[in-house]
Amino acid sequence: MTYLRYSDDVETLEDDEQESIDGIIKGMTQESEVVEKREGHAVRASHAKSTACVLGEMTVADDLPPELAQGLFANGGTFPVAVRFAQGPGEHLGDRVSTHRGMAIKVFGVEGEKLPGHDAPTQDFVFASGPTFPAGTAAGFLSQAKKIGATTPMPEGVKSAASSIARNINKVLNAVAGGPSPTLDFYGHPYSHPLDDYYFSQCPVRYGDYVAKLGTFPSSTYQDALDDWQLDPHQDEDGFRHAAIEYFNEHDAVFDLRVQLWADAETQPIEDASVEWPAQASQYRTVATIRLPRQAAYSPERVRYFDEVMTFRPAQSLAAHRPLGGVMRARLQVYQALSDFRHRENGVAAANTASIEEIPA
Repeated sequence: MTYLRYSDDVETLEDDEQESIDGIIKGMTQESEVVEKREGHAVRASHAKSTACVLGEMTVADDLPPELAQGLFANGGTFPVAVRFAQGPGEHLGDRVSTHRGMAIKVFGVEGEKLPGHDAPTQDFVFASGPTFPAGTAAGFLSQAKKIGATTPMPEGVKSAASSIARNINKVLNAVAGGPSPTLDFYGHPYSHPLDDYYFSQCPVRYGDYVAKLGTFPSSTYQDALDDWQLDPHQDEDGFRHAAIEYFNEHDAVFDLRVQLWADAETQPIEDASVEWPAQASQYRTVATIRLPRQAAYSPERVRYFDEVMTFRPAQSLAAHRPLGGVMRARLQVYQALSDFRHRENGVAAANTASIEEIPA
């Protein structure tokens, strides 16, 4: 198969893109202010409620074919990783409000040219459930942020009802249309086990000489056994966290890290993150394995460090894996601004963690 090559002109900026980005920052900061007033503490503007905070290793496969042996994955080897699993909303809600989920990965011991402003030997990958981002562009991101901001002051019961409606419609679509709507899944994710989910970059990144989307896929028999697991949110409003803690008390979690290379500029757009790249154009292919061993997945000191101190951002990246597209260009600024707000409000110094040894046990 022939894959398209990366070049500096693969991106096309939107008209008034910076205006959209400024609007996202303003709106999401206001949303964070509302949550801070209610909770008495500033939290992440998305993925605020952590599910598991764990350490492990990522092993890059030996002898990858040339198109896959790029950037961080150019040579076989093993890297320490820190991984934070979390629920989607930018506030602490009961698990009745089951929306999209996040899996943020920080890889340590990474050498090579970094993006401007990133000076630690690390590579961050920020993934979420669902192969696409509902807002495909920076302008769409702004529109979505406004809608979420409008719902932030609403009672939790209203958010639970909206999540339930989205989830139930998606069940019907899955049965009669052959697949769920990624947008509805964003607002109403199934009550499935967080360690049995697929997680995706949703947006493209540079992949050395190529371009790719990335994803993680559960790959242990113990995770396979979770396929029929369902949370009863009426019994446990923190059930996803408790399920993850229980799992890590007993078992390792293993994920294949896969990449889907850019092969068709028409069906695999760079500038519209709402479009799923079809498998007919190129398949996801495994480049590494992430192994998260059995451990205490929610120890107080480590959780505090993950939630309050450590940052996960697309900007903390090798130049070889530079984020691409309007949504990612927005995230480069938005994540920084919201992180600055959160740490400033809480009086906590943010850490661009350079070594896994800095993370509490």
